[in-house]
Amino acid sequence: MNSWFRRFFGFLVAISLAGQSVDPVAGSRNQAERLEWFRDLGFGLFIHWSLDSQLGAEISHSMVGASADYNKRYIDELPKTFNPYKFNPQDWARLARIAGMKYMLFTAKHHNGFAMFETATTPFQITKTPFGRDITGELMSAFRAAGISPGLYFSPDDFWWLLQNGKQLQRNVASVYPVNNPGLMQHDQAQVRELMTKYGMIDTFFIDGPVDGLRDLVWDLSPKTIVTRGGIATPEQFVPGVPLDGAWESNLTMGTSWPYKPTNESYKSGSELIGLLVEARAKGGNLLLNVGPNADGEIPIEQRQRLEEIGLWMFVNQECIYGVRPWVVTNERDYWFTRKKNTNTVYVIVKEKERWKYGAWKEISLKSVRATAETKISVLGQNDEVLEYQPTVVPKSSFRQEGDTLVLRAMHAQRLYTNRAWPNPIVIKLENVAPGLEAPRIETTRATGNRVEANLLFLGGAASVDVSFEYQDVTGFDLTERPSAWKAVGGKAMTGPGAVSVALPGLVPGHQYEYRALVKHPLLQIYGATKSFRVP
Repeated sequence: MNSWFRRFFGFLVAISLAGQSVDPVAGSRNQAERLEWFRDLGFGLFIHWSLDSQLGAEISHSMVGASADYNKRYIDELPKTFNPYKFNPQDWARLARIAGMKYMLFTAKHHNGFAMFETATTPFQITKTPFGRDITGELMSAFRAAGISPGLYFSPDDFWWLLQNGKQLQRNVASVYPVNNPGLMQHDQAQVRELMTKYGMIDTFFIDGPVDGLRDLVWDLSPKTIVTRGGIATPEQFVPGVPLDGAWESNLTMGTSWPYKPTNESYKSGSELIGLLVEARAKGGNLLLNVGPNADGEIPIEQRQRLEEIGLWMFVNQECIYGVRPWVVTNERDYWFTRKKNTNTVYVIVKEKERWKYGAWKEISLKSVRATAETKISVLGQNDEVLEYQPTVVPKSSFRQEGDTLVLRAMHAQRLYTNRAWPNPIVIKLENVAPGLEAPRIETTRATGNRVEANLLFLGGAASVDVSFEYQDVTGFDLTERPSAWKAVGGKAMTGPGAVSVALPGLVPGHQYEYRALVKHPLLQIYGATKSFRVP
C-alpha cells in the first residue's frame, strides 16, 4: 500500500468516527453487525394501512377528541365493511423490488388497536372482517420471497383497549402509557410475542410510542432483530440537516398523509423523492418511504407511479445508494456525494435544478475530491462509448486536476425517456480518489431567553465564512415529526473560530422551538446539530 493510500484511509477512519455504527439510544441492544447490515440496505418501504382506509381519514388519530358515538361506530361498524378484495401481496412486493427497496415495514397494529394480524388478544382484528385473512402473515411471506427484508410497526397505544377500560384517548400522555396500565402492558406484550414468533425472522421492529416492557421483549425473543424507532434515531417527515451518529432512518410520506387520502392530497414529485433519498444516503441514513393502500387493497396509482419512477432511477444508479457511507462533505452546491463503504470510490450525484440535457457535455468543478495517479471516471449506466444515432460522437468521460480543483467532464448519453427529457440526477463514479478538503465545523450550543448561540470551530480552509441560524415552531408536533418550516435569521462573516449569537424574532410565549446553526462556506453549507427550547 503506497503512502497516499495509507494517508487516505487514515483520513477516512478519522472522519467516519462520528458515523460509526453505534446505537445512540440509551439501553439499546441492537447488535453492531446488524446495524451495519441495516445501513447497507439504504432504502425501504413503509406501509400504513388499517380499517379506516375506508374513510380516507388520518390513520387512528381521528379517534382522539372524537365523540363517543363516532368511536362506537368506528369500532363496531368499520370492521363489518372492511374487505380489501384486491389485495395482492406479491404485487406489492414486486413493485417494491422494482423500486429498489431492500426492506419493508408494515403497520401490524396502529394506535387504534385494530390488529392487521390474527391474534388471540382482541376481537378487533382483520380475521373478524369480511376479508377474514391474516394480512400481516401474507405480507411477511410475500416480501421475504421477493428478497426484501420483512419488518413490523407496532404501536403500544391501543385506543380499543383504552375505550374498553374507560380511559380517555390521548397520545404522548403518561396516564395512557402501558407502563401505567398493567392490563395494557399485558395486552401489548402478548401481541408482540405473537408477532415475533408466528412469522419467521422479523428483521426490523418499529415501536411508535413508549418502549418500556416491549423493546427488551423483542430482543429477548429475537436478538438479531433491529429495533428502529426505540433503538435508533428515526426522524419523521424530514431529512436532518446534518449527518447523525451511527445508523438512522428518515420516515417520509409521498404526500401529506401516511394512510390513503383520496381527496385534498398533494404529492411530492418523483424527482423530489429521489432527491430526498440521495440526501439521506449522503448523510449516512436510510430512507423509509411510505405508501397508503386504499380500502380495496390497492396501492393508489399516484404512489405506484412514483415508485416506478424511482425504480428506473435506481435500476441505473443503485450502486450509489447500497452499501455507502458519507464522504468528507455531504455536498458541494448541487453535487451530492456518497462513498462506497471501505473503499476510495466516490459517487457524485448531480442534483441540479436544471436538468442535464441528453447529449450535452457538462464540466463540474469540485474542491472536496482530489485525483490520484489511479483515478478512474465513469457515468453510472453508460458505457462512455456510444451516443445513439450519432456515431461520430464519443461520450468519453474525463477529469483533470487544476491546483486544488478537480474538474470533471462528462456527457449524459443514455436515453431513458422517448423525448430524452430525463429530469432526475445523473451519477458520476470516481474510483481511487482522495479527500480534497476538510469540511467546516460548527457547534449549536444553547438558547438563553430569545437568543441562540453557536460556536464556529473550523472554517474549512476558507478565508471567511458566514454564520447564521434557522428556527421553527414545533409546538404540537410529536417527538419525531417536524414541519420543516425553517426561518432564517442573522448572518455574521467570520474570519476565524469563535462564538456567534442572535436574537430570534416573533417567539410566542409557551411555544416549543427548534433551532440550528448554519455555516456558509464558499463551496458548501454545513449545519450544526438541531436543538430545542421552550419560550417561558
